[in-house]
Amino acid sequence: MSDAAKNSGAASPTIGVFDSGFGGLTVLRALMAQMPRARYAFIGDTARLPYGSKSRRTIARYAVQCAQFLVSEQGAEFLVIACNTASALALDAIQDAVQVPVLGVIEPGAEAARAASVTSDVLVIATDATVQSHAYAAACRARGLRALEKACPLLVPLVEEGWTELLVNAGNLTEAYAAQAASAPPQVAVTAEVIRIYLAELTAEAAAQGMKPDTLLLGCTHYPLLRYLLESAVPIGVKIIDSADATAEAAVKLFDQKPVQKRSPNAQFPSAKDQVQVRCFATDSVEKFERLGSRFLGRPTGKVELVDLGG
Repeated sequence: MSDAAKNSGAASPTIGVFDSGFGGLTVLRALMAQMPRARYAFIGDTARLPYGSKSRRTIARYAVQCAQFLVSEQGAEFLVIACNTASALALDAIQDAVQVPVLGVIEPGAEAARAASVTSDVLVIATDATVQSHAYAAACRARGLRALEKACPLLVPLVEEGWTELLVNAGNLTEAYAAQAASAPPQVAVTAEVIRIYLAELTAEAAAQGMKPDTLLLGCTHYPLLRYLLESAVPIGVKIIDSADATAEAAVKLFDQKPVQKRSPNAQFPSAKDQVQVRCFATDSVEKFERLGSRFLGRPTGKVELVDLGG
């Protein structure tokens, strides 16, 4: 990083966060927990999602437009690409288009898996588009890990339907979750069963390949809302790596910021009264963004502003 970038980040930097939708708000949430004194501008390109069905060239064009909006219009001094598809297919294009440090979610997730794994065998769950890119497998392989990826297409719509509400309400209090689990709403039971099936298939495939995985990497920004269902479904001894948390920790280092004191597992994320400065933008469906975004951010999004970035 340049001296100018370091100096600009020394006090209260402006950090731009970009996603094709609003799942990336889990990354913003983790960033706020690590750097509550920063200012944040988040844009969800909701008019043009899903990115996974687009060509690499189109994804790069859309992502660059969003990045340039954050830098030129919102004064972002650093960018976090809180979108797995854009991180996999457009990170280089974004870095070429702006003159600020840029961080994606894939490399930090793979690095955290490397630090956590003893066997060097890692499981990855993600959307179909992310799995098809094999970006996590490549990032893990570069770190001496063997990764087995699995697409879990049902999980995103289940999260967006709110079929995880027990877990959100229980927060980080595992005992509270356990106490409610016996009387969980049927919707949550459905989500739990879908997760069980996906993980059973994945672990069976890993065993067939002679792998001994000890780490599960969450390769989708929606999946942190499933964290405690996933913890109850993984084999004993398998650690879960949340790429949102890993990205926030990497951002602290890259952006030359001083992190907050390490939070306990039961600590709550910053709430609206903590005065964290956040502005949220969307290219379409701002009402839906405001309605669903609070689940991902862990606090109200506030008034989401509509922005037109063109076609």
